[in-house]
Amino acid sequence: MSDTHAQTVAFVRDTMLPEQAPPTSEAGAVKWVRANLFPDWFNAILTVVALFLIYKILAGFLPWFLGGVWTTSSLAECREVLDGAAGGCFSVLTERWNQLLFGFKYPPDQYWRPTLAFVLLFVAAAPLLFAMYVPKKVLFFTALYPFLAFWLIWGGTILTPIVALVGFIAAYAVFKKVEAQSFAGALGAAVVAAFVVWFIGGFLSGAMSGLLALEPVPSRDMGGFMLNFILGTVCVSLSLPIGILLALGRQSHMPIIKWICVVFIEFIRGVPLITLLFVANVVLAYFLPPGSNFDLILRVIIMITMFSSAYIAEVIRGGLAALPKGQYEAADSLGLDYAQSMRLIIMPQALKISIPGIVNVAVGLFKDTTLVSVISMFDLVGMIRGPILASTEWNGVYWELWGFAILMFFPVCYGISQYSQWLERKLATDHR
Repeated sequence: MSDTHAQTVAFVRDTMLPEQAPPTSEAGAVKWVRANLFPDWFNAILTVVALFLIYKILAGFLPWFLGGVWTTSSLAECREVLDGAAGGCFSVLTERWNQLLFGFKYPPDQYWRPTLAFVLLFVAAAPLLFAMYVPKKVLFFTALYPFLAFWLIWGGTILTPIVALVGFIAAYAVFKKVEAQSFAGALGAAVVAAFVVWFIGGFLSGAMSGLLALEPVPSRDMGGFMLNFILGTVCVSLSLPIGILLALGRQSHMPIIKWICVVFIEFIRGVPLITLLFVANVVLAYFLPPGSNFDLILRVIIMITMFSSAYIAEVIRGGLAALPKGQYEAADSLGLDYAQSMRLIIMPQALKISIPGIVNVAVGLFKDTTLVSVISMFDLVGMIRGPILASTEWNGVYWELWGFAILMFFPVCYGISQYSQWLERKLATDHR
């Protein structure tokens, strides 16, 4: 230090001060509250208003829920117990839970069958939803699951699902055998092979109807949330591959294929789903041979699948249109044929782009399964509107029953949404 500074500066620190903790208002929860709830006067007012509304909702809901009655046998008895106090009558849920979940005709001693099928669904879906974490060997069980689930839920001899499975295997074997000669011929031969196996197997299963047989449950006895889950799972699983074929057919250079797909998509999109359900329930029977019994659930599955596949086809067509022309040219430059280029290059990218739209259709489809209640099918909504609210014991109970319906549907729809977001992050669909 020079002599000048030695005369003008009284003290100069030559060591670092120890680090000090930040002020209380700039760390921890206080900082988060200030930054996220009260950053300025306008957001502070919105926060106060939102907190007031939440308080009013909880002040009304919590006493109603915590003071609810769970053990009475009717609404009148429930009101006597409450004696004018605030409280829900949840006894309707404890008494009718089996009807809300399985319908009012499914044999109570057979509830384990749809429950087991529901649990096994997660095992079967795991290799498809989490392919990077689950061994591919589990795909063998995934292929068997539809036939196993049919046997568990509908019952009857085990030969029926086995014959159906053998028919598909025979069709696949014939298709691979003839594919090299002609694709259309292989497709026709596969269909013929499947029908031959099913026709012969029908006699076999009829003659041995008691072999490993479960108690048969007809489709008209299905109901409750089980029916919504069956329709949602089957229709979503079928509509995705059909939607892909429709999207590719709409972009085909063959005019007949293209216009068949265009007419199908535009017609289905132009008709309300409830109209298609009425067609499945009433009108379709007029076109069937006299005395034929076409299963109602199968008719409804066909109509809902047609409806959702048309929407999924348009979502996938948007994904195909978003791909640059260079991707198609790159596939051609590699010498790939149409099927190889679609399977290896085009469709993987188009499906990644289409994930949000496909999930949106799937969530909407699952909720739309409640429309079957208007054609006298007793799904969850049909059970609430029909047998339960029409009974003298529980006529007048609304909030508890509709709250139960929300409790059933929300986790499924929210789970589908969260899975799609996780899958988008995993596949990095935003191309960042």
